Amino acid sequence: MNPLARLRQRFGRPPEQVAAAAGAEDVLAWGARSSGGWLAATSAGLRAVPAGPDDGAPDLLPWHLVGHARWAAAATGGTFAVTPLVEVEPGVQARGAVTRHVLSDAGELPAVVRRRVDQTVVASQRHPLPAGGGVVLVARRVPGQAAREWSVVFDDDADRDDPAARQVARERLAAAVDSDDASR
Repeated sequence: MNPLARLRQRFGRPPEQVAAAAGAEDVLAWGARSSGGWLAATSAGLRAVPAGPDDGAPDLLPWHLVGHARWAAAATGGTFAVTPLVEVEPGVQARGAVTRHVLSDAGELPAVVRRRVDQTVVASQRHPLPAGGGVVLVARRVPGQAAREWSVVFDDDADRDDPAARQVARERLAAAVDSDDASR
């Protein structure tokens, strides 16, 4: 991207469809999808904006539900592989299906997405399970909530059904919550 185009995107206004889809949310950055439409980082989350009104409603993935957002750069664009977190039961999340967004022009989007996802994570701890594999305990800031939200994500979904694995996860989660420093 030439320097003038980069300045225009960094300090300019988002495309009309992105601004309309965001509504009252602040649009922080956006990238043009190769298939049409945009991927936008807003104050509320990562928003896929269709190219036209007949292409469906814009999808929003709140920042605290972004499990992974891997960026692979290529020229001025690249590919985002976004893995959402889905609550399968209270306090237990699973990784959802990966959604790929191929961008012809990414602008500042990769850096903004990284920063916003990182800002939601307060603590992350990985622990092994008795039969192999592991569990990740994550404390996140959730907009509109004063308290952090702790969740458990098993490496393998099958471990959620293993009583020994669930017991280890419960014990580790209780210890993490008890030692949580709310000042962070």
